[in-house]
Amino acid sequence: MSDQHTHQSFETRAIHAGNTADPLTGAVVPPIYQVSTYKQDGVGGLRGGYEYSRSANPTRTALEENLAALEGGRRGLAFASGLAAEDCLLRALLVPGDHVVIPNDAYGGTFRLFAKVASRWGVEWSVADTSDPAAVREAITDRTKVIWVETPSNPLLGITDIAAVADVARTAGVKLVVDNTFASSYLQQPLALGADIVVHSLTKYMGGHSDVVGGALVTADEALGEELAYHQNAMGAVAGPFDSWIVLRGIKTLAVRMDRHSQNAARIAEMLTQHPKVTQVLYPGLPDHPGHEIAAKQMRDFGGMISFRVAGGEEAAVDVCNRAELFTLGESLGGVESLIEHPGRMTHASVAGSLLEVPADLVRLSVGIENVDDLMADLRRALG
Repeated sequence: MSDQHTHQSFETRAIHAGNTADPLTGAVVPPIYQVSTYKQDGVGGLRGGYEYSRSANPTRTALEENLAALEGGRRGLAFASGLAAEDCLLRALLVPGDHVVIPNDAYGGTFRLFAKVASRWGVEWSVADTSDPAAVREAITDRTKVIWVETPSNPLLGITDIAAVADVARTAGVKLVVDNTFASSYLQQPLALGADIVVHSLTKYMGGHSDVVGGALVTADEALGEELAYHQNAMGAVAGPFDSWIVLRGIKTLAVRMDRHSQNAARIAEMLTQHPKVTQVLYPGLPDHPGHEIAAKQMRDFGGMISFRVAGGEEAAVDVCNRAELFTLGESLGGVESLIEHPGRMTHASVAGSLLEVPADLVRLSVGIENVDDLMADLRRALG
């Protein structure tokens, strides 16, 4: 992160960090450098350090500088997807025989990466309730190298006290990784709370328009950043220049979008608590949510994700998803348009039968920025 941005507010950094005017034309938006290789001024005479776009590309550099600034880190790295970022991180930090503590409520793709991929080359894992620092401490072994946290979690909206778990990690001498996708950089700053590395699916709130797939890692540790950058280049799953440009464009409106997502979600969560066909609402902004006080302490607002359970079981939950009209039935989240899904059959099908299996009567909402009265009317119709 450039020191010139450290004193600026988040909204200013989102628009200006990494977004230097083009020196050739003065274009205020960084160009899309849709290029694979670069002319050298003699052997080894690189212009700006660019030789091949897997190693570095000016458009991706702009995004990576922006990401570092938004998270208060020293090094940001952009990848082809959130899971590509996670895979790079695991290969950089772990060797066969190492152990990772993962949440008992994690994104299905993250669980699949540990259970079906990393485990095949000797990485072991165990599950803990990361909302309980004592449970995390108890899950650590002499081979643990990483504690992995999602907060808010996907899809049960669990809240982990990042500072408390960071203390556990430091005492044990292990790295704390926080998946900040649900909150976004605007609502939560894990590095400032003691995390070592932040993970993002840029596909979600950071891009914000359901038109790009990407991932990111950010760290405040220069040496760790270099190690991650080495593996990023060696493994090659980098963000392309056009995707980087799209994410950069989305980030410029992140703050105003997240404010609206959060406002709409708060109204909808309150409405759902009063609906006779809803048996439970999972939203950290509700005062009776078990993580409400911690979320209020470590987040700027409570975000746009809501999960709720439906009276009548799995088929009733599926029916709600199918009847919704303004809420589009689809996977993913974080776009300006509202989405609805059944996690058990969709995003979290990979955890079926495991300790991370989600309730069959659960519905997950990604609340968009449409008129909230229209969204509530659609949900009332879907619930019947």
